[in-house]
Amino acid sequence: MMEKRKATNRFQRRRTLRLTVEEDERLTRQAVTAGISVSEYMRRLFFGGRPIIARTDGQTIRELRRLGGLLKHHFDVVKCAGSMATLAELDAGLREVRRAIEALSERR
Repeated sequence: MMEKRKATNRFQRRRTLRLTVEEDERLTRQAVTAGISVSEYMRRLFFGGRPIIARTDGQTIRELRRLGGLLKHHFDVVKCAGSMATLAELDAGLREVRRAIEALSERR
């Protein structure tokens, strides 16, 4: 039988960081917003790892893309009907959805 190996601890060193109460609360809030632990959040900040992305930004981008797809579908339907005023409104809406997605993507 194969012997089970104990999982080695990935992190073998510990550092202490002194913070004010306000700084600690802010750090904790930011980590929660990003959906990761405070330790992981600090490692990413310190060492430039993967970008810190709030879970809500990812969800918002997915929802905006879904809405953009629906607008595009309606755009095609209205285009066939020939309503120029509605086409202009849908076009403006699609442009705003695209701007919002780009703005959120730049924050990543």
